[in-house]
Amino acid sequence: MSNSARLVHIVDDVPELDGVTDLRLVIALDGFLDAGNAGAVACAHLVESGASGGGVVVATFDVDELHDYRARRPPMSFVRDHYEAYDAPRLVVRLLRDAGGTPYLLLHGPEPDIRWEAFCRAVRDVIVRFDVSLVIGIGAVPMAVPHTRPIAITHHANNPDLLTGTSPWRGELRIPGSAQALLEVRLGEWGHDAQGFVAHVPHYLAQLDYPRASLALLEHVELAARLTIDLGDLRLLAEEREGEIARYLASNEEVAGVVAALEQQYDTFARAEEEGSSLLAADEPLPTGEDLGRQFEQFLAGLEGPDEGTTGGGA
Repeated sequence: MSNSARLVHIVDDVPELDGVTDLRLVIALDGFLDAGNAGAVACAHLVESGASGGGVVVATFDVDELHDYRARRPPMSFVRDHYEAYDAPRLVVRLLRDAGGTPYLLLHGPEPDIRWEAFCRAVRDVIVRFDVSLVIGIGAVPMAVPHTRPIAITHHANNPDLLTGTSPWRGELRIPGSAQALLEVRLGEWGHDAQGFVAHVPHYLAQLDYPRASLALLEHVELAARLTIDLGDLRLLAEEREGEIARYLASNEEVAGVVAALEQQYDTFARAEEEGSSLLAADEPLPTGEDLGRQFEQFLAGLEGPDEGTTGGGA
């Protein structure tokens, strides 16, 4: 038995896929490429909504072989005098259906901490077993961009024919690797088409749920995978969060000033984009995303209780 076979258990008989061709696999891994929990929120929406009804798990990865429990400790419940529940991490492939009944696969769960190459081979086993024709990855990264501007999306693929539009990036960028990025590289070497979309999340919102980025990602998935996804609830969730942010800015002039500076910076780059400028932030004395994010967290936490208007800036 191969190492990849031991790493993933694939359901042998899936009647729902009998006769299905042109099957798509959507991938979103929690962790490094999930600023604003954009991928996690998108996955939750896909699982909980639409015609799938939660779907059917058709493949399960052995998380014990991939997860660093000391680096990312799963939550447990301690009730009075005993441990009662353990939220075990799960990395699975679900068979879902879109709003029109079209089947597709969704691989979601924590990004593997170790054994990336073995993980890639295991995903290839899933792709071969279910005759997947296209893999679509989604993710998000924190960027020094304002939330008041359109969500920028970086589109990438291991097959140039899959790319639509021109990339805003120029030259080569050296970036930290991820299991999801390595998977796209390996699939290209093995002759399997894979593409992906990365949303640019405002750095000061990267630690919060930011459903607007999730919405933008799923709109791109719809087009690439030729699926019909009911995005109504997610759109309402995004609008609610934008309203919360607007109320916070109205009561905090300092943070509102920072956002205004980011708007000016963004617009300057946008005007120069045709000349090759990027959307990366310049070296300017702006508060860190962590500082701003902490203030937003305090504000949003206060929404759960009585409305007290302005929230304080101290931790």
